[in-house]
Amino acid sequence: MEDILNQLKNYTVLCVEDEDGIRKRLVNTLKYYFSEVYEASNGEEGYYLYYDKRPNLIISDIEMPEKNGIEMAEEIRKDDLTTTIIMLTAYSNEEYLLNLINLNINHYILKPIVSENLLNGIIKALGNKLEKKIVFAERLYFDTQKRELFYKDELIPLRKREKDFLLLLNENKDKVLVYSTIEEYIWKDKIMSTSALKTFIKELRQRLPLDLIINVHQEGYKLKNL
Repeated sequence: MEDILNQLKNYTVLCVEDEDGIRKRLVNTLKYYFSEVYEASNGEEGYYLYYDKRPNLIISDIEMPEKNGIEMAEEIRKDDLTTTIIMLTAYSNEEYLLNLINLNINHYILKPIVSENLLNGIIKALGNKLEKKIVFAERLYFDTQKRELFYKDELIPLRKREKDFLLLLNENKDKVLVYSTIEEYIWKDKIMSTSALKTFIKELRQRLPLDLIINVHQEGYKLKNL
């Protein structure tokens, strides 16, 4: 459990809840686990914060003014199928929960929320993202706790952006990592030029002991299965 708690420090979370008292308690609890906690009081504000901050995890109530949690999730899932979303709900009927499944909601937690259920729900929702090691090939792995890449137990020096790119490739390993996603998550608030991306990939390939990156012409990149 200590390893998992240490890994959560590498993640950011957005908490969306319209009841001030509940939101304050949730945020205070989440601050023990995460490096950065953002908060919003409704789905409209939550969506704009998501778009601006790109948190790793979203924890949201459903019944809220202006835009509810389901509507917010629908907006997010139009372009983003990878960000982990947890819904807080007082409802447990099957028809209602089916809507959450159709939206690719990673987990739901029934109210009232207690700290133990919240933490367990977060761990279940993040799933494989909390693995201590991401194995790319035999004897080549990324230690998510240390945020370091190792080959034959020797450290491979990488820059932060290169580490973030490898993690993003792994999160999207079953599909093409398109240019727009790379720009949003790796370049963030900066403009990514084609030449800058090509230089970045070339330098990363030179640092890696094995060829992990497949170039998909005019689309993006994929992680090679070794």
